[in-house]
Amino acid sequence: MDPLGKKSCFFRTDSPNSKASIFVSRSGVSFAHRPDTRYNHLLGSPFTCPNLREMRNTGMIFDNRLLRLYGRPLLGTMLLFLFLSGTMVACAAAPQLRATLPPPATTSPSPLPTPESDATYHFMMGHQAELAQDLDGALKEYHAALKVDPKSHEVKSRLAALYFALGDVTQAVQYADEVGEGTGQEPQMLTHMAGILASAGKPERAVELLDKAIESDPERGESYFPKGLILLNQKRLAEAEQVVKKGLQYTADSPIGYYYLGRISIEAGNSEQAVANFDRAIAVNQAFEPAYLAQASVYESRQEKNKAIAVLKKYLSQVNPRNRDIRQHLVQLYVATKDYAGGLAELEKLLEDNPGDLDAQLRMALIYGEKKEFTKAISQLTEILKAKPAELKVRDYLGYLYEETKDVSKAMETYRYNIHLDPKFADSHIHLGVLLYRLKQFSEAVTHLDEAVRLTPKQPEPHIVLGLAHFQSEQFEKASQAFEEGIRHNPKNADLHFNLGTAYDKLNRFEEVERAMETVLSLDPHHADALNYLGYSYAERGIKIDQALSLTKRAVALKPENGYYVDSLGWVLYKTGLLAEALMEIKKAVALVGDDPVIYEHLGEIYLKQQKVSDARDAWLHSLEIDPSNDKLLQRFREQGLANSANEDRIQQAKRRISEKVPSPVATP
Repeated sequence: MDPLGKKSCFFRTDSPNSKASIFVSRSGVSFAHRPDTRYNHLLGSPFTCPNLREMRNTGMIFDNRLLRLYGRPLLGTMLLFLFLSGTMVACAAAPQLRATLPPPATTSPSPLPTPESDATYHFMMGHQAELAQDLDGALKEYHAALKVDPKSHEVKSRLAALYFALGDVTQAVQYADEVGEGTGQEPQMLTHMAGILASAGKPERAVELLDKAIESDPERGESYFPKGLILLNQKRLAEAEQVVKKGLQYTADSPIGYYYLGRISIEAGNSEQAVANFDRAIAVNQAFEPAYLAQASVYESRQEKNKAIAVLKKYLSQVNPRNRDIRQHLVQLYVATKDYAGGLAELEKLLEDNPGDLDAQLRMALIYGEKKEFTKAISQLTEILKAKPAELKVRDYLGYLYEETKDVSKAMETYRYNIHLDPKFADSHIHLGVLLYRLKQFSEAVTHLDEAVRLTPKQPEPHIVLGLAHFQSEQFEKASQAFEEGIRHNPKNADLHFNLGTAYDKLNRFEEVERAMETVLSLDPHHADALNYLGYSYAERGIKIDQALSLTKRAVALKPENGYYVDSLGWVLYKTGLLAEALMEIKKAVALVGDDPVIYEHLGEIYLKQQKVSDARDAWLHSLEIDPSNDKLLQRFREQGLANSANEDRIQQAKRRISEKVPSPVATP
């Protein structure tokens, strides 16, 4: 028997400010109540709830603050549920009292019930602990309440919510599932518990609770919408649409219903209908932020970024000009459309509201970097680092900007300082290693790249540059090992396989070269480097000439302005005996590349084959002046009787000039 007459009652409010808070995630929209003042108009008003009235008359209300607790949502419901809660406020959500009622109130209030025996006391103390953000204390009180009243759905629902908030999904699911057992639960409670179950990967059980909520109150539209979301996530689009529309029959003024219809339309590939549904959600509630974001996303997917910008600007102008998330998204759209002035203007507005907004300052620096205004970007990042010296990613980007301004020493100093602050910060090891590689300081580059590989083994870039550093040091076995290790972690990375093939080539393992290049082309049939390399390799060995011709033609078709690919095609044509076509391609390669010793060597071979001895001599002499270390060509030059004292002098002068040449301090790999 219930000593208070009724087990529970609910107080409805029609306040226009009564609405759920909405959080947008990648998986959809979730809803949670936040502590706010939306029910303050109830405080001090006569309550019509029999339980509270009877509690007051019997002296059960000991502190007016407890009444006010029921004027606000519980703190524990600040969870990212995927479900819309109703606007019902529990007046007597506490578990049932097992003790007899105290005598009627006299001139002074009755003392507090004995904590050890009163479930209501523990429930309310747990409630207060939640409001004080003492979640451990709340758990303790709710468990004490449950010990007295082990069948209480209300207590179990609070425990489920708290455990979910604390990340203990197993306990949350256990209590949420128990709330669904038996009868008498309010639809709102079942909806909340369904949210926990769905978020924990138990959609079927969540649907059971939602069906129970619908059966309990078939005209409560809020119970239909989360069920529609679950069906949507299961790709059961027709069923999802039917359920959501059913909910809208009872709650036609729900923006979430139209929002879900928009989501369903997106999944069905009907972007126009999606936009229309989001428009209806906004018409119902102009402040419904997710509809604006979703509509902008549809326009983005259709490459209509200007329309997406217009949607977000509408929100800022008509709803909330200080919405930071919307304005940041607007900045991203401006950057995507290369409207850097628009992006900077929005960031200025963010900084007007919050001058210390480091995120906005960083975005501003990134835009300056995109605009190649490196001095401004460097100045912005320097100011950020004064306030936040431990921001390693910011300093790492500063190092990149110094590289862009050719201030190599500053860049190295910046990367090294980051590594000093955190030796495990992989990005700075990578970027310093790449910079050292470009400076041809291969030994130190290997040190940092080895560390980067150890810290981020699944990232392909450090494996590639590490292998290239060994390759440039002519340590081809180590190079191949670096590439092989990279492939072990990134088996589908075409560039790793390509570089492994080049290392095998230096080790005279041509069968493995061929296998590596074929792997590259299986991963990326349009990998022009692999097409060119394999085709040229066949031509050099005088094998598979027809295949070589096909491969080099494909490479040139992909990159017709690449002179080295054109040279390869010319050389394959020479191998097939098509001298006129070969000469035309080689001359084109000379025009595209300029002074390349290999191309001029090929040009000389074609001229010699055409009996144009003078032209052959000039081409080979030019090749030898560019690269006088080519002893094989020099020997052939002499064997063909093309050398004379004047030519020999020119070759010797070239050797002296190259030996005396001071290398450039910065070299690009």
